[in-house]
Amino acid sequence: MSVARNTAEFNALIENLRDFIDTEVIPCEDLRLAGDREAMRELTGRLRDRAIARGLGAPRTPREMGGLDLSWEECCSFLEEAGRSFLGPATLQCAPPGQPDIAALDKLASPSQRERFLEPLMRGERRSCFAMTEPAPGVGSDPRMLRTTARRDGEGWVIDGHKWFITGAMQADFAIVVARTEAGPSWFLVERGTPGFELVRDIPNIEPFDLGGHGELRFTECRVGSDALVGEEGRGLENAQLRLEGARLFHCMRYIGLASRAMSIAQDYASGRESHGTRLAEHQMVQAMVADAHIELYAARLMTVDVARRLDRGESIRHESSMAKVFVSEAVNRVADSAVQIAGALGISEDAPLSMILRMLRPFRIYDGASEVHRSAIARRAFHQRLRA
Repeated sequence: MSVARNTAEFNALIENLRDFIDTEVIPCEDLRLAGDREAMRELTGRLRDRAIARGLGAPRTPREMGGLDLSWEECCSFLEEAGRSFLGPATLQCAPPGQPDIAALDKLASPSQRERFLEPLMRGERRSCFAMTEPAPGVGSDPRMLRTTARRDGEGWVIDGHKWFITGAMQADFAIVVARTEAGPSWFLVERGTPGFELVRDIPNIEPFDLGGHGELRFTECRVGSDALVGEEGRGLENAQLRLEGARLFHCMRYIGLASRAMSIAQDYASGRESHGTRLAEHQMVQAMVADAHIELYAARLMTVDVARRLDRGESIRHESSMAKVFVSEAVNRVADSAVQIAGALGISEDAPLSMILRMLRPFRIYDGASEVHRSAIARRAFHQRLRA
């Protein structure tokens, strides 16, 4: 349960964070090192020490464990500021998949699992990944296609299956593996290095600052103890939905920050660049793009805050988080695309971060459910509610 703080205290926290991102984190971004995962890990580790020295711990981690214990609504402002830098979320321990995994395990983990997995994860001592997606014909957008299996063997379980595009897998110390048992889809905690747990490869992808990679994993006769089962057997899809609600919200928060940074860069460029004897900022076509971007960012923030407030009240946010995810994922892409267009050749170069921001944002329309899948689910629920009325 988050501890309430007064407005002045919270505003001071956000000002501190904004100054930290502007003066210490963004200046450390080196676009030439975007693909050097080891260098980025060392850099974010050093920056994390500086953040902690300034009182900037992990946003959702309890204060007694060195975190800030922010509410979901407070996280909206915090993650937007953190998300303005490619390095911010990792530095402040609010990057996927760790933070969504923490939120889910906090509700589901047994006492021994909390001690062994969750608490070190919350302290930033260990890393996790969530292993659900599989190559065709396995599970993708349709959870009913899950093919990885876990069968009972004595007092433990044996897991067999193939996973890929698993965010954070290249640096994860353990995986939350979704596998089908006799009772249905279930979750298992599997330590990296367990016999039968193979890290096949890091899958190259569009994201330049992909700190944890998107790994391909294979489980062959992978034996784990009875204590590896998370929560109740057969409740894996419900658990995944629980995890996804918070994950979508965190994505929305930090990507709003990245998109707003892109537009700020584009506005600075337009204010100083002349075309046909007039500053770009005075051309109505450019003004229209800037206006539309700010309208979309405003709407994106309002939707995200509304969902966060519902989550703080303990309400189900399945429908609202799905709508917010679709809108925000598409809005931030439009904003970043406009920023690139305004900046012209500079926008598509790597002399400025705009092209990399666009590449970072594009996958969000696929992550945590493609827009098309969400639209179908939103419409089904809308029709169902109308039929009940």
